[in-house]
Amino acid sequence: MSGPDDSRVPGGGLTPAPATSAAGTICTGARDAIIVVDVQRDFCPGGSMPVPGGREVIPVINHILPYFGRWIYTRDWHPVTHVSFATQPEFDDFSWPPHAVQGTPGAEWCEGLEMPMNAILVSKGDDPQCEAYSGFQVQRLDLAEFLRLRKVERIFVCGLALDYCVRQTALDARAAGFTVYLLEDAVRAITPEGAARTLAELEAVGVIRLRSDQVADSGERPPAAYDQDGNPIHHHDD
Repeated sequence: MSGPDDSRVPGGGLTPAPATSAAGTICTGARDAIIVVDVQRDFCPGGSMPVPGGREVIPVINHILPYFGRWIYTRDWHPVTHVSFATQPEFDDFSWPPHAVQGTPGAEWCEGLEMPMNAILVSKGDDPQCEAYSGFQVQRLDLAEFLRLRKVERIFVCGLALDYCVRQTALDARAAGFTVYLLEDAVRAITPEGAARTLAELEAVGVIRLRSDQVADSGERPPAAYDQDGNPIHHHDD
């Protein structure tokens, strides 16, 4: 779990957009991707940093996964000596008890969370001296460029926790120029105050709020990357 970062917008930031919520139904297509943020055991009840109601996002996420053809799953993947860990954490200074330590049960996905076979896994916070607040801040992977090369234009964000890593993921996606939707019934926050503050901040930069029952599957999917023999397929618009 990582805290807010006011340096989230590289190169100068965004022009604020009016607060908005989606009206009607949004149909997903080949240029859409879902990002599932940190649905790990340590952030679910019984973990070292449980998010209230954290498990409640799982059936919602599972229900809408088939509506997409591109899936990104992020996870905290900390070494034992990670810079954010403290024996007496202050929390509001972004020091935390040990959590999501590599190879431990707490770093595993919460029970029941489904994952498509060809989902992309992004591990973050695995440098002992560096914090990463979202999958867009992983130095070894330019996630924004990865998605652009695959013609992605819209990103749907869900997971844990709304007021921390979900927040930063949505902000970074907007800063990278994507249209961003927050699946508000597929997120949970640490505190009600944090939720309210985060929703206001996300709306101010143009993140669009919607519920999972407003998402419909158009049936359109990205073109296959490989043929049945495992050979790469080159498309005319690549």
